[in-house]
Amino acid sequence: MELPVFPALVLIIAGVWSLVVWPQFLRRVMKDPRARDATGKATRFLTVHVVLVSISMVLGAATAVIGILGLAG
Repeated sequence: MELPVFPALVLIIAGVWSLVVWPQFLRRVMKDPRARDATGKATRFLTVHVVLVSISMVLGAATAVIGILGLAG
């Protein structure tokens, strides 16, 4: 089944957006004082955000690939 061009482009843009935005967000989270406790150990705040960013980036990559495959036919 061939995906029309416009929806394929939307998927590619959405995927690239996720791959660009989420790493920037994670950099900010890692600098946040709530990310580490007094001994330097990762807190739940950091762990939850790492999981969120990881899942979002995997979904973003998958979205972009689906869009590219849709354009490729």
